[in-house]
Amino acid sequence: MQISEKYNPQDTEQKWYNYWLENKYFHSEPNEKPPYTVVIPPPNVTGILHMGHMLNNTIQDVLVRRARMQGFNACWVPGTDHASIATEAKVVAKLKSEGINKSDITREEFLKHAWEWTDKYGGTILEQLKKLGCSCDWDRTRFTLEDKMSQQVIKSFVDLYNKGLIYRGYRMVNWDPEAKTNISDEEVIFKEQNGKLYFLKYKIEGTEEFLSVATTRPETIFGDTAVCINPNDERYAHLKGKNVIVPIVNRVIPIIEDEYVDIEFGTGALKITPAHDINDYEIGQKHNLQMIDSLDDDGNLNDHGLHYAGKSRFDVRKQIAKELEENDLLLKAENYVNKVGTSERTGAVIEPKVSVQWFLKMSEIAKPALDVVMNDEVKFYPEKFKNTYKHWMDNIRDWNISRQLWWGQQIPAFYYGDGENDFVVAEDKNQALVVLEEQKGIIAQLEDLRQDEDALDTWFSSWLWPMSVFNGLIEEDDEFFDPNNKDFEYYYPTSDLVTGPDIIFFWVARMIMAGLEFKGEVPFKNVYFTGIVRDKQRRKMSKQLGNSPDPLDLISQYGADGVRVGSLLSSAAGNDLLFDEDLMVQGRNFMTKIWNAFRLIQNWNKEDKPLIASDNEAIEWFGHQLNKTIIEIDQQFEKFRISDALHLIYKLIWDDFCGWYLEAIKPNYGEGISKEVYDQTIIYFEELMKLLHPFMPFLSEELWQLISERKAEDALVIAQQKKGEEFNEDKIKNFEIAKELISGVRNYRQTKGISPRETAEVYTNATQFENEAVVRKLANISKIHFGEKTDKPSFTFLVGSTEVSIPLSENLDLEEEKKKTEEEVKYLKGFLISVDKKLSNEKFVANAKPEVVEVERKKQKDAQDKITILEEKLKSL
Repeated sequence: MQISEKYNPQDTEQKWYNYWLENKYFHSEPNEKPPYTVVIPPPNVTGILHMGHMLNNTIQDVLVRRARMQGFNACWVPGTDHASIATEAKVVAKLKSEGINKSDITREEFLKHAWEWTDKYGGTILEQLKKLGCSCDWDRTRFTLEDKMSQQVIKSFVDLYNKGLIYRGYRMVNWDPEAKTNISDEEVIFKEQNGKLYFLKYKIEGTEEFLSVATTRPETIFGDTAVCINPNDERYAHLKGKNVIVPIVNRVIPIIEDEYVDIEFGTGALKITPAHDINDYEIGQKHNLQMIDSLDDDGNLNDHGLHYAGKSRFDVRKQIAKELEENDLLLKAENYVNKVGTSERTGAVIEPKVSVQWFLKMSEIAKPALDVVMNDEVKFYPEKFKNTYKHWMDNIRDWNISRQLWWGQQIPAFYYGDGENDFVVAEDKNQALVVLEEQKGIIAQLEDLRQDEDALDTWFSSWLWPMSVFNGLIEEDDEFFDPNNKDFEYYYPTSDLVTGPDIIFFWVARMIMAGLEFKGEVPFKNVYFTGIVRDKQRRKMSKQLGNSPDPLDLISQYGADGVRVGSLLSSAAGNDLLFDEDLMVQGRNFMTKIWNAFRLIQNWNKEDKPLIASDNEAIEWFGHQLNKTIIEIDQQFEKFRISDALHLIYKLIWDDFCGWYLEAIKPNYGEGISKEVYDQTIIYFEELMKLLHPFMPFLSEELWQLISERKAEDALVIAQQKKGEEFNEDKIKNFEIAKELISGVRNYRQTKGISPRETAEVYTNATQFENEAVVRKLANISKIHFGEKTDKPSFTFLVGSTEVSIPLSENLDLEEEKKKTEEEVKYLKGFLISVDKKLSNEKFVANAKPEVVEVERKKQKDAQDKITILEEKLKSL
């Protein structure tokens, strides 16, 4: 069959992806095979493919495709996350561009707009994953806000509330003024920022004396309700029990004492603003201080800010510093580097704020989730992340699960009065009426109930993902119960999770907690942490820095297979991937190498003739090498060393198959190949395509289908990989020696500028060469004199203890050769003196590690042997 000169990914990728979809190779249903289950870390519904997604999903696809080819019923569940903050922000911006404010419409109207927007723009990333070749079961695609998923989220909330694990409390939270919602502690990213440390004058009431107080946030003085000193600070002993006057505000506030204050920081006097700092809040609670919230939800000063009302907190910081200075209330201002909390989602500077929120108690459910990781019931790859996980779990705080958003599952709490505890928790309003009567003896109507306005944190839905995608929390009495659903029982717990270490707390830890809490089982057996994709300067790739290439552009340029292999070649588990476009070039070159190898095989004429000795030797060796490599690949996969497994396949194909095997069996010019050799070569090539398929699915399927006409049930995507069988290590080692012998002869020709076509005569102290026919063929040797030396001027080299001499070609300049040899002897003797000196140093021999001394002894012997050979060569010259 004639195949095109060049491989064109654009011609084949869509063709084979459509073929796979049409034949439902990716679809899974429970059957008698063992399941292999992976759930995709659901990307934001609003997201588009970036380099991190590409690496993560390539690894998942490699694992899933390989499992499918190893006899497992592979099921990879795709889906997207509703991403409350990101999606709501985009919908709010869209409405604003149309002249509509969120505050002017109802929740129902807003959700209608949000669903329209999601239907129009959502899910783009899933289509992009298809371009990468991802073999997800698209029939099982889920969305965290679809009805069945939401029912499971609401059920879990009610269950946890009834167990006493969810509570409503008045707490200090992290307020994101841009998203206009609070966020959890884990979503706050601390960044160093250059700012100022302002030293303000707080006048002591009834005196002309003032107290200097240092702050980085002078705009919060409107919320000051005390100044605190350390009771052990002798400088301020005379001020105990007195009051000060807040500058500009002119409010009289007390001086209080607390050992929390660091005597060494600033002036040792701390202004206390309980509504705007978590530590001040704790002190305020302890000392029963008034709480004055001087900022609104947008981060602007409210009426407490007096003449600054309505102005941004950052503008006020500059303006108030000026006013303080003008009124002689600012002692000084110093440059100061401060760690400032920012929103992981919007980047806005977080504003600590006190409000009523819903919380999930974590300490009780965290312990079993810590135990299963520490005892390896859930294994982390690489293992170093166990320490990170343990540190966080040991210091876990209650999870703030409510958000001041509309896009998300609405909290199922229903209020029937104005009191703080006038509410019940139930799955819907009708059930709320029943609970209200049962628990509180109150008979009410539907219209008497008002549902909590807040939505649940998006992570509160995605922590259920491995269970909820199989409807594992839907029970018999629920609306969406399906008595025929066997999925959860068959596919759960899932097999492997592939994710980034940056969401180990947000997602991995919480999924483990949820699995144990709701089902008493871990949700997955292994967690593989990918590294973060960085540029050559080790910066994380981001849109803001403009250092992240578009994966689709890379796929268009290098082919999906080239991009997959390029990204995996340097991606060791847990280590950051330094992106280099040269790796994509390497991936593309690998495709070209394989394509050309197949073209070479196809272009040989098949003849009915017997095998020659070199064919037998090559076929035997490659069979052993293939089995050995398959076993090594399996071992690497067991350790989740996916990059190392790829390197083994790369070497097996590029070096062993293309570089040695095909050269060894290649017929002489103008001759045909034995049909028996051709058939065996195709068998080997097919096995190589099976090994390659998880990494390069498109190229391998194209070649598989070109080898012979296949039925749908014979497609490569569902073919079974060969199991590693016994191999003979001696046969492999002997062939390695043959390679060295061939390379030695080739090196002679190359260094002496002799044509490869010129035959060589060889003298050796060996009595025989294993794989002699291959050595003769590939080294182009006319005659081998076993157990003989030559007096002729020769090029001599060693392979282990085997000495090989090639009489120099008559075309060589012997004087020039003599000169070069003398220079080499001179260099080696100088080198030998340095090694001898080291080995004659008793201190070195006594103190160095035995293996280091052994290396030096080997250097000594090799140099001596080489000098002996070269001196004999000089004699003959």
